[in-house]
Amino acid sequence: MFNIKEVDAGDVHHKISAAGGVRLVDVRSPAEVAQGAIPGAVNIPLHLLPIRMGDFGDGVETVIYCRSGARSAQACAFLQAQGIQNVYNLRGGIISWVQNGLAVA
Repeated sequence: MFNIKEVDAGDVHHKISAAGGVRLVDVRSPAEVAQGAIPGAVNIPLHLLPIRMGDFGDGVETVIYCRSGARSAQACAFLQAQGIQNVYNLRGGIISWVQNGLAVA
C-alpha cells in the first residue's frame, strides 16, 4: 500500500500562487469538468492515465483532484506505483475547493 500524500485546498491555492507553481490534473470525466474546474487544471480522465504517463516524468510537483478525492487518490497510488513520487491528492476534491470559497472556471 502506498502512502498517498494529501494537501488541502488552502495549500493548493498557495502553491498555485507561489513562484514555480504546481501542475493541476483533474481526473474527472469531461462531463464533470464542464460543470466547473480549478482554473489552470489539465483534464486527464482517470481511465486515460496509463496512456498519459509521459505527462508526469518531468519532476514537476503535481496535485491531482476529482470530485471528492477518491478517484484522485487512486490516480496518486497508480502514479506512485510507476515510480512518480511528486504527486499529491487534493483532500476532499473540488467539493472542498468550492467549500473553501475558491474559484472555479
